[in-house]
Amino acid sequence: MLEHEWSRWVPRLSAQGARPGGTAALRHEVTESWARSLISVDPGRDSAPVTDGGPVHQRWTSSPLYRPVTALAGELRSIAEDAGFVTAVTDESGTILWTCGGATMRRRAERVNFAPGGRWDEQAMGTNALSLALRTGRPSSVFSAEHLVSALHGWVCYCAPVHGPDGRVLGVLDLSTTWDRSHPLAMSTVRTLVSTIEARLGPETVARTGQVRLTCLGTEQATREGRQLALRPRQLEILTLLALEPDGFSPERLRAALYGDRPVTASTFKAEVSHLRRALGGGVSPRRYALTAPVSCDAVDVLRALEQGDTDTALRLYGGPLLPRSEAPGIEEWRTRLDVAVREAVLASARPEHALRYGERAPYDAEIHEHALRLLGPEDTRRAIAAGRLTTALRD
Repeated sequence: MLEHEWSRWVPRLSAQGARPGGTAALRHEVTESWARSLISVDPGRDSAPVTDGGPVHQRWTSSPLYRPVTALAGELRSIAEDAGFVTAVTDESGTILWTCGGATMRRRAERVNFAPGGRWDEQAMGTNALSLALRTGRPSSVFSAEHLVSALHGWVCYCAPVHGPDGRVLGVLDLSTTWDRSHPLAMSTVRTLVSTIEARLGPETVARTGQVRLTCLGTEQATREGRQLALRPRQLEILTLLALEPDGFSPERLRAALYGDRPVTASTFKAEVSHLRRALGGGVSPRRYALTAPVSCDAVDVLRALEQGDTDTALRLYGGPLLPRSEAPGIEEWRTRLDVAVREAVLASARPEHALRYGERAPYDAEIHEHALRLLGPEDTRRAIAAGRLTTALRD
């Protein structure tokens, strides 16, 4: 039965591609999910089944996500209504506990039971972003005909799992809309909101018990509960790349990011990944390498602050170049991206203290010092600092 269904449905998905009328190649994780889903889900079904547990209000109010999501409800509603999205929160089983959004989009969502009580795990509703995020523990998006169920081909969904302080997935936050309203910033918005929810889970979450803290700007170390992890430079490079790219790497791409064209054996590469996995207690997924355990990272925090237009926080967290001793191609690329992003934010800022602060770390950057002088008033005593730095930069 599975072979028959697979051969009947996959050509249809391949012909449709990632969007109506498109011809994009199928992602491996999508085809794998389709193969699993066809065992239990009819692609022709019209809506998600209702959870066996009946009304979910009690489950929602007793959920660990209830308080942090309620605190953010106003912001979540504003984002959903302004952008034409529906926001949903599930529990760890994939059952929707709470939604918000404009009246029109909510009515559309309710037609497929994208509403409290609807089951959206893979076994119930096939391939969708919520089920992929729950299965992989990573952010996920599913566009149009990538959904197994035909009734969802008009939708695009962006979501990310919410992890508890012990790394366990507590549920998923999802932003969904019709495919023609897809937006390139939707996924980064979801990730930012999930980070805020995780930070508000409770007093114990602030300490992030058991969470790894990676410091890779200007220095190189990873700690858990104040104790430094015994990681070699190559393993720190892997951890940094995985933290910066939560969607993960194929083995080939990660190997190229670490070694470039250098002749390194597959066994050497796999040994480095295995050592990191053991150090994290199994926090790296196999086959497609991605983090499955909570890791906070100063470089990620800087990028998030820049996305939010918070140059103050970005400069406070920016400790210097990314893994300054690393020559790995992937790290060098990210190092340049981070340096350019911070520098451009400083040059775009109208606050002289930003240029002065960044100028401490960039003594030979004449343009930064000139920018500081333009912003400082004629009577500001800090002009002497900027002028001295500029003279040094021009002389050298």
